[in-house]
Amino acid sequence: MSQNSKPSRVLCLFAAMLCAGSAALTIASSQAAAQQVPTGTYIPDGYSIATVPTPEGAVFAASGLDVNAAGDIAVATRFGEVWVLPADKADDDIAPDDWQLFAEGLSEPTGLLYDIDGTILVAQKPELTRLVDANGDGVADDYIAVAQGWGFHDNYHEYNFGPVRDAQGNLYGTLNTSHNDPDGFSKNNNGMGSGGGLRGWAYKVARDGTFGRYAYGLRSPAGLGIGPDGLIYYTDNQGDWMETSAIFILRENRFYGHPSSLRDHPDFTMEQIDAMSVQELEAMRELPAIWVPYREVGNSPGNPDWDETGGKFGPFAGQMFIGDQTQSNVFRAISEEVDGQIQGAVINFANNFQSGNIRTAFDHKGRLWVGQTQRGWGATGGEPYGLEILQWDGATMPFELLDISIIDGGFAITFTEPVAAASRDGAFLASQWNYQYGPDYGSLKYNLADVPVTGAVWSDDGRMVTLSMPLETGKVVAIDFAALRDADGREPSSAKVFYTVNRLRK
Repeated sequence: MSQNSKPSRVLCLFAAMLCAGSAALTIASSQAAAQQVPTGTYIPDGYSIATVPTPEGAVFAASGLDVNAAGDIAVATRFGEVWVLPADKADDDIAPDDWQLFAEGLSEPTGLLYDIDGTILVAQKPELTRLVDANGDGVADDYIAVAQGWGFHDNYHEYNFGPVRDAQGNLYGTLNTSHNDPDGFSKNNNGMGSGGGLRGWAYKVARDGTFGRYAYGLRSPAGLGIGPDGLIYYTDNQGDWMETSAIFILRENRFYGHPSSLRDHPDFTMEQIDAMSVQELEAMRELPAIWVPYREVGNSPGNPDWDETGGKFGPFAGQMFIGDQTQSNVFRAISEEVDGQIQGAVINFANNFQSGNIRTAFDHKGRLWVGQTQRGWGATGGEPYGLEILQWDGATMPFELLDISIIDGGFAITFTEPVAAASRDGAFLASQWNYQYGPDYGSLKYNLADVPVTGAVWSDDGRMVTLSMPLETGKVVAIDFAALRDADGREPSSAKVFYTVNRLRK
């Protein structure tokens, strides 16, 4: 699209198929015995999910979501529209006609950002586009191309995710690998590949508008976020060359594991890539900050957003919240820096959303907006698309794991409420495992073993416990605390936490 040209309306067609194919079904069934998939409903006390009315007749498959400084809500849908809900309408009595159609005719956008100048940036498949309301009537007049520096082959899986903007004003986006592209390259022929044109790359648009390559080896990097620490976080989805879904720190000129992207790297030829062993590729790759255990927490995570609401969302200040498209849930991620490495844990937070959760954004009232779509892949929630709000009542303190941090020889765990003394003895069970990198669709749990909890020392107020146990780097440690109760006999809604040990505390 060229500057100041409004595109004709494009009706995108979507394949109603599981991208994972039969390989996904095989790995899911073979892992089932080693995993306890959450059942029933889990949500902390004091929290609720509310469905947001959306425009009548609109296919509101929310694939982009942001909140601006004034409190306006903007949503991009996969069918090429952008809708805006003004801040004064974003209350508890939202009506379908409160939404205004801001833009249309886009090519399956999967990301949206309110820019600092008040315009809206949309990541659609062939370009990053700036939408400008030039006359102030609430409808975009100009569709301005910001970046087009990648190849687009009309493959249904060639998504463009993002953007996010860092403190210096640079923009970042991520480009999905293709799927079953007959002209694409897929090492080991597992479907996800590249027809060229920076598939599997992250890109950067500098403040002066210069487009550049940023990182490579991404598979299905469906979510981007800038953390309070200023780092760029992204999530990737389990599949070939991606053992399970994961949260990464995106760093310049780093390789994240999927070899198809190497076809666009100047230092590699196709013959070299074909000849590279799994061991050579593994030695090049960046490890994730946090692994997301398959099915137990998530299958296909979206973007992270951080609770910076000043307590309006409850006691989880500073933590990361991520929706999952397949599981129709929201989970928390708790991160810390250990020996220069970001690592941490994930734990389920709330499930039973109506559709697949792909986009999250906190508003100024402390509510978490959740954009949803099934797209044809399917999701636990039965609705094909929608928008919901997850919110805290402002008064009820839930009984949940609040924080976890690795220490020398174990972990320090804090709870939101004091733990009843009668429930503490022998309450913790732990196990650990690692994953195996390679071309297969996902990985089993390798070296799965129980970890002895050799000590548990509680603080005087009963809110913190120091656990002693042997730890190894390169492992995911699962800690089960389902036996714990608070003084009122309440059990935590989510009672297993998964910590990725990249470094040991010295």
